[in-house]
Formats: sequence, structure tokens, C-alpha cells
Amino acid sequence: MVCSGFGKLSKLRHLENLDLSYNRLNDSTLSSLSKVSTLKSLNLSGNVLFTGPHQTNAHLKWLSKLGNLETLDLSETKMKNNLLHLGGLSSLTTLKLEGNHLEGRIHLQELCNLTNLKILDLSDNRIESIRSFHGNILCLRKLKTLYLTESYYLNETVAIQELQVLSNVENLFLDFTPLDISLLKSIGILTSLKILSLSYCDLNDSLPAHQGLCYLNNLEELNLNGNALSGAIPSCLGNLTSLRYLDISNNRFTGNIASTPLTNLTMLQFISLSKNQFQVPVSFNSFANHSHLEVLLADENKLVAEPIGFHIWRPKFQLKIFSLFNCTIEEHGTLRLPNFLYFQHDLRSVDLSLCNFGELRFPHWLLQNNTRLEKLILKDSSIVGPLSLSPHPNSKLSVLDISNNKIQDEIPRNFCSLFPHLQYLFMSQNALTANIPLCLGGLRRLGMLDLSHNSLFGEIPEELGMSLSLFYLRLSNNSLSGKIFPKFYHLFNSLAALYLDGNKLEGKILDFSPISFKNLELDVSDNHFYGKLPRWLWNNTELEILDFSKNHFEGPIPMGLCNLVNLEFLDLSLNHLSGTIPSCSNLQRVLHVHLAKNKLGGTLSDALFINSSLVTLDLSENNITGRIPDWISTLPALSVFLLKANQFEGEFPVHLCRLQSLSILDLSQNKLSGHIPSCLSNLTLKPRSEKSYTGSSEFGLLLFDEVMVDMGLMMYNLIGGSEDDKDYPFTFQEEEVEFSTKGARYTYKGNILELLSAIDLSCNQFTGIIPPGLGNLSEIRGLNLSHNNFTGPIPTTFSKLKQIESLDLSYNNLNGRIPPQLTEVTTLEVLSVAHNNLSGPLPDRKNQFGTF
Repeated sequence: MVCSGFGKLSKLRHLENLDLSYNRLNDSTLSSLSKVSTLKSLNLSGNVLFTGPHQTNAHLKWLSKLGNLETLDLSETKMKNNLLHLGGLSSLTTLKLEGNHLEGRIHLQELCNLTNLKILDLSDNRIESIRSFHGNILCLRKLKTLYLTESYYLNETVAIQELQVLSNVENLFLDFTPLDISLLKSIGILTSLKILSLSYCDLNDSLPAHQGLCYLNNLEELNLNGNALSGAIPSCLGNLTSLRYLDISNNRFTGNIASTPLTNLTMLQFISLSKNQFQVPVSFNSFANHSHLEVLLADENKLVAEPIGFHIWRPKFQLKIFSLFNCTIEEHGTLRLPNFLYFQHDLRSVDLSLCNFGELRFPHWLLQNNTRLEKLILKDSSIVGPLSLSPHPNSKLSVLDISNNKIQDEIPRNFCSLFPHLQYLFMSQNALTANIPLCLGGLRRLGMLDLSHNSLFGEIPEELGMSLSLFYLRLSNNSLSGKIFPKFYHLFNSLAALYLDGNKLEGKILDFSPISFKNLELDVSDNHFYGKLPRWLWNNTELEILDFSKNHFEGPIPMGLCNLVNLEFLDLSLNHLSGTIPSCSNLQRVLHVHLAKNKLGGTLSDALFINSSLVTLDLSENNITGRIPDWISTLPALSVFLLKANQFEGEFPVHLCRLQSLSILDLSQNKLSGHIPSCLSNLTLKPRSEKSYTGSSEFGLLLFDEVMVDMGLMMYNLIGGSEDDKDYPFTFQEEEVEFSTKGARYTYKGNILELLSAIDLSCNQFTGIIPPGLGNLSEIRGLNLSHNNFTGPIPTTFSKLKQIESLDLSYNNLNGRIPPQLTEVTTLEVLSVAHNNLSGPLPDRKNQFGTF
């Protein structure tokens, strides 16, 4: 926005709040605002108000005429240290200077005329220290809240003199500011503090005992999340009896919670112990007297059993949020759910996922007792047996995750009537049987549904195909059957993600004219679909993942493929596709391309995919002819290159030596000839995480919004809770690569794929000696040179292949003896040198050779 002036706003006689943030306004343009004397709140953030190397008091001089102004936001306006132009605003209570060019020492006497200032935000500047007039005399006597977050230049060892400047401050935020542990020893002089937030401040060592922090008797909210604090909680922390909010998550604290001073902090409403090394008694009896407790988070700690003879106790608190995500259980399989949960009646969110409680029945009583429960996360919690539900509806439940368990039998027929407002339903990786309930399509708020990896059968309910709220549907790896067209065309038209892979679905995927495309991910692989690839597919320009592999599609791959400019993952392998491969140089985002096991022909003379991101190119088992082209060397990220079982000819392409990201190369079963170039030894073959592409979604669960606001905690209202949005990742598309090694063909994925480095040049017509430099491929795990015409000795340098597990040199014309140095290779599992002209004694039967 560009404006010549704002003088006309003065005609708005009652204008009190004005937001002009993030425009292109300058000081001269804004000066006409001086006529709007009624203003109480003015936001100028994100405008470049201060230009040039020198700033004078003339900048924003007009502000002094706004005598009623109470809130002023000058964040990100390129202000430098001169603060005098702000001194005349005597009514100002809130001043925001975040993200400017303030640097070095800040002298607060420049703001002394702001006698009513209560909130000051100096975050994200280059401030090294804060000074007041005459050293220690504080002029901002009403200042209560100070933000110095992301002050990376602040002196890590804050001097006591600087702390004295803040003696009246009640709320101090230093999050993401590197600090020394000595601050916690001297901060006790700030006796007015009620809120202290020091999350992610690089604090390490143990908390100081009997000094500093322990003397802040007025402290109500303390946040130490995300540091490297260790050891036991000092007993003196029990002096902070006014604490209502305590977050010590993401540290290295140790000890049994039952013996910590936390048992004395009975005013606590919120406590997070997550991601430490605590021992947490499964009874949680340590909080028996905490009658105000509403939020209890203990993720990623160790649960321990109570001693024999321990009695069930009835808690004084009624929790709203309880989380034990990813706990470690000391006595594996012997603990049960915390008994205090039986006495809770006001829970809104419960997360017990990734905790092995032994064979646990579905806790239907949690739903029956807590009618306001909104989120129940029981993923991978060792639940067995049928899904037994309470007959009483839970109209508030919006998220239910019971995936990765051993739940059996069918989904209860009254499921939808019990949970009519579900938005997220995850039941994958169980042992559910029978048909998909028809009523799921009638859940009007259901957005994400995952029933994959079960034993469901029958047809997909037509009602599900007509849902207007679904945007994510995953029915993978069941035994679903029937045709999906034409009655389910709506699924392809409205969903952002559709996964039908690994079923028994059949028929043609017909052409239709969609109103608009929303698909980002589409996977119908491993079914019985046939016919030509549908034309509408190529108009879906937002598509990121496309997997039509392991079906019976036929015909050519249309040039329309080049329209999919956002594509990242393409798999059309294991079909009957024919013709040439389209040249799509505009697919700049594609990472993984699988076209193997089709009937594709022609040559690769025209570049198929020229981009700097391509990681995997698999064209194995087709009928492609000609030479391996030079343009392959222009793919700097190419890590997996598979051309097995085609009709390629000519010499080994020297330009492949330039692919420094290459770690898996398969040129086997072609007609390549000539010598192996020595430059092949220049490949690093290092592990690469990019190979194991994992498509995944995260959906955030806003756990605390309503609960925390009701609790009236300032920490949350001012900066948001430390765990206010917990993301739950769901893996749906995982890169897989087939490769022959150790005499068999394997499918690699995940971490194993990342580590795999191998070369297969077998079944060609290569001649000459095996280059000794191949012994420098120190990261290689599999090398197959069999079924060629190599001559000469086995290189003694192969003894340097310290990671190799499979070495196949069979069916060549090698001579000499097996190098005795190979006994030094302790990782070797498979060695084949059969059908050569080798002679002489065998190596000593030691190390791995002793197992052959």
C-alpha cells in the first residue's frame, strides 16, 4: 500500500485502533497521522520507517502529538539504537520493537518519559546488555513485562547490575537466547518475578541448589523447556509453592518423581515432565495432593511399577489433558494403565500411544466416564481383542487413533452413532475383518480415515464415495474387491489423498470430466486395474504422488505426463505399458521415477528428466535400446540408477563416473562391452537419506487452546504453550528399490535403503582386467561382475573393501589364486568365484573364510 497521507482520518473522531502493518509506508507519509489524536493503538510493523545510515530525533517526531496512544508496534521497521523519538508518549503502556537493528548496549533512560510503560518487547535484536540511567536507577517503574527472546548477542553471563535494572519486572521472557547457568544462580534478586520463561536457552548442568531460582517465592509460571539441564531436581525448588505452570520438558533430568520436590507444589495446574530421564511411578501417586492439576504431560520417560502392597488411590484432581506418549516400561509387559484414570471424569485429551502395557483391552470406560473427551490416542498400545464400546454416545470425540494394535473382529455396527462428530479416525494395522461399515460415509465431519493394513473385505461402500468432508482416505492392504468406476469417480475428484493400493479392486479407471482436481496423492497400485491410463490424470497439475504400479495398464505413457509439474514420486512399474518414454524436462520437482517391468522401448537419446533433484531412476526390465546417454551425468542428485535387463549396448559410459551422489548402480543383463573405466573407483557410494523417500502427512492436534485459556495462565496467553500443537506423522508412501545381491533379489526400503551401496555389472560382455582401483570403493556392500569376459587376477586391493557383504566374480576368465588378503575382509557373507581359471591354494580358513 502506498499513500500520500492520512490526514483525512482525523475526521473519524472516534478512531482508536489503526493497523497499517506490512505496507510500504515511510516516515514522511505517516506524519499526517499526528492529526488523529484519538488513536490508542497503532501498528506500523513491517514498514521501512528508518532509512539511511543516520537516524535522528526527527524520525517519528510526529508521534509525540498522539498523547492518547497506549499501544505502539514498531517491529521490523529497521529502527536503530536511538530511542529518543519515542520519549514523548506518556500514555504508552505497550511498546513493541521486535526484529529491528537495535544493537550493543541499550540505555533505558531514553525511554524514561514513558512513565506508564508496562510491556516492552525488544526481541530478535542484537542487544548485548541493558543499562539504566546512572547504572542502577530504574526509571521505568511500571514496567511489568519484558521480552528479550531470540537475543542471540546478549551477554551469556548477565551481570547482577543488569538484573537490578529489571527489579520491578514481573514477566520476563528470554526464550531462544543463549544463556549461562550462572543466570539461574543470580536471578533470585528479581523477587517480583511471577513468570520466567527460559526455553531453548542452551542452559546446561544441574539446577542450582539453595540459591537464585529457589528464592523466587512469587513465581507462578516457570518454563525451562528445551535446554540441556541434567541431574536431580533440587529440593529447594519445593519453596516455589505459588507455581501454577511448570514446564521442564526436553531436558536430561533424572531421578524418581516420587522423591522430587514436585510433590510439594500443590498449586500446579500444568506440569510437563516430557522427554527427560525420569522414573515415573505408574500410579502417579506423587501428585495425590495436587487438587488444582489439569494438565499432566509425561511423554518419553520411564514408567516404573509401585512396590508390592501398594493400594489404589483416589486423586484430588480432575485432569483435562493427560499424555504418556512413547514411554519406556521398566517391567516389560507387566504394567497396566494408571489406576487414577478410573476416577477421571473431565478428560478432554488422552494420549497413551507407543506404550506397551501388555495385552490391554480397549478402555471403553474412559469414553463412558469422560463424556467431554475430544481426543483419544492409543496408537501402538498393545490393545488386543474386539473393539468393545460403551453403549453411551460421545458426541465430543473428534480424534480416535487405535492403529498399530491387535484389535480383532469387525468394526461395531453402532460405531458411527456413538461417535457422530469424528474428524480423524485411524484404525490401521490391526486385525479388523468383515465389511467397511456403510455409516462411515455419513459422518459429516470426517476428514481423515485410515483403515489400511487390516483384513477388511467386500466392496467399498458407495456412501463413503459420496462423502463431502473426506480429504484423506487410506484403505491400503486389505482384501477389498469390486469395481470403483463409475460410482466412485467422486473419490478421484474431491480427495487430497487417496490410497487404495494392495487390494483386489478391478476394472478400468474410466475417463470423466472432473469439475476440479484436489488430488495431491493418488495410489491405486497392486490391484487388478486394466486398460489405458486415464486422460484426466494428466490434467491434475497439483499431483505430487502418483502410483499406478502392479496393475495391468497398457498402451503408451502420454506426453500429458509432462503437465504434472508438481510431481515428486512416480511409479508406473509392473504394467504392460509400451512405446517410448516422454521427454519431460519441465518436471523439476520429481525425485523418484519407477518405470520398471513394462514393455517400454526406443532409446534414451532425448533427456527424460533433467533436474537437479532426481534421486531415483528405475527403467529396469524393459526393451530400451541404444547407448546410455550423456545427459545422465547432468543429474547431480542421482543416487539410484537401475537399467537392468534392457538392450543397451556400447562401452561403459565414462560420464557415470561424474555422478558423485550415486550409490546403487545396476546395468546388468544388457549388451555392454569393452573395459571398465578406472574412474569408476572415484565414486564415493556414501549412504544417503534422500534415497529412502517417505511420503507422510502430519495433522496437528490443538491440544491446549480451550483448556489453557480457561486456566488463565499468562504463559500460554502471551506466547502459546510449549506443546500447544502436537503433530502426528503418518507414513503412506515409502520408496522401495529391488536389487540382486547375495544370490537373491531383495526389496530395500527405509534405513536399509539409505545404507545400501552396490554395483551390478553382471551378464554383459565386458572384457579386460578388473580395475584394481575398485578396491577404493570403501563404502560398497555388494559388487557383482559375474557372467562377463574379465581376465587377469582378482585384485588384491579388494582386501580394502571393509564394508562389502557380497562379492560375485563367477563366470569370467580370471586366473591366478584367490588373494589371501581377502581373509582380512570380515564383513563378507557371500563370495562366488566359480567358473573361472583360478588355481593355487585356498586362503586360510579364518575370519569370514572360516564360515564358507
